[in-house]
Amino acid sequence: MSETIAAVSTGNQISAIGIIRLTGDDCADIAGKVFTRINGKPLRDAPARKLVLGTLSDSAGRTIDQCMAVYTPGPNSYTGEDTVEIHSHGSPAILAAGLDALYRSGARPARRGEFTKRAFLNGKMDLTSAEAVIDLIEAETAEAAANAAGQVTGALQKKLAPIYDNLTDLCSHFHAVLDYPDEDIDDFRLENYSAALESDANALSGLMGTYGQGQILKRGVRAAIVGKPNVGKSSLLNSLAGYERVIVTEIAGTTRDTVEETVKVGSTVLRLIDTAGIRNTSDRVEAMGVERSREAVKNADVVILMIDSSVSLTPEDLEVIALCQTLERVIVLLNKGDLEPMVTQSDLPFRTIISFSTKTGEGMGEFAKTIDEMFGGDAPCDGSILTNARQYDAIRRAYEGIMRAREGLNIQMPPDAVLTDVEYAMEAMGEVTGATVREDITSRIFERFCVGK
Repeated sequence: MSETIAAVSTGNQISAIGIIRLTGDDCADIAGKVFTRINGKPLRDAPARKLVLGTLSDSAGRTIDQCMAVYTPGPNSYTGEDTVEIHSHGSPAILAAGLDALYRSGARPARRGEFTKRAFLNGKMDLTSAEAVIDLIEAETAEAAANAAGQVTGALQKKLAPIYDNLTDLCSHFHAVLDYPDEDIDDFRLENYSAALESDANALSGLMGTYGQGQILKRGVRAAIVGKPNVGKSSLLNSLAGYERVIVTEIAGTTRDTVEETVKVGSTVLRLIDTAGIRNTSDRVEAMGVERSREAVKNADVVILMIDSSVSLTPEDLEVIALCQTLERVIVLLNKGDLEPMVTQSDLPFRTIISFSTKTGEGMGEFAKTIDEMFGGDAPCDGSILTNARQYDAIRRAYEGIMRAREGLNIQMPPDAVLTDVEYAMEAMGEVTGATVREDITSRIFERFCVGK
């Protein structure tokens, strides 16, 4: 018998509608002590999955709202258990009073992610789908949401299931021959599985290859804005952010530390880092900022190098250019493109150079297009992109196990030695789907969730 848990699933902000969610064997009876149907009938007798009108009362029995509730009997619910949702007006005071009354009536507070954890434990979804739920909640772009939604509906599981089945067939055939030598079972020959193992390894390798794009899709692109002091870095960040996030003055060295802001450029989320102007300075505080700027450059996915094109290159410009010259992804913005140019593309050792103006907005469209092209703005977002670090690590270990098994095949190791690596790969894949995952890992996964989901 499962305990009844309850939580507000719509947050604590004021909204038009607020939802209190319950799940557990007694949830309809407990909710019925707080929610009274307008026709006086028990909530448990309400038509399944249909909203019914009633009143919500607090712990003192006072009516606090006229609202609606919906009862969904298990197993045809999100959690696989009986569930109730009370849909009230979205006042935090109403929701808090209703929740308190439910606790006093026998429900207990839900832990973080406990609704989805029950759905997983009750077989309503595999672990890839469960983990995708929080990714869907936290998605910052339509593309990230679409990929997470694809994984919620089982896109990742569908890719992994055939591989797991192949490995299962191999192991079961071996053990069948070993355990039942007198039965009419085809002889077990490892070489018959060589092609399948190669195909499985290629499939896992292809999936791992999407992880870099997945990280960008999930967390955005780390973009460091660099250049000499007073070249327009902070003005660019303010322009992209849409408000004055950073103080801008004509005094060089105003920005003394890295400043971060998240913006959307085209279809790509940028984690912008406005850095202190890079130059030699005797100011101890500014020097610390310059050092942090150099560190930001090392850790960035892309560096946005700003150069004042209205004046000739200075030693400070040349120092920053030297710092960026060996980097893989650099976008040069020749700022003050509205003025007579003293620096042109031919003066710089970079492929991607855009004439730009933080004052007029010139070049902003080309900049957005460049970012999208550089970071796969047209990549498929159907759930086939791997975004989860835990899943990536498990798939990597599964791939390594299959590769060791293939190597064992090539050097004609005994079947039981090869199968040790195959079973290792299966166990690692089970950590992705939840087939073999340990309880401590399961608990850690659902701690990422918000209360009420």
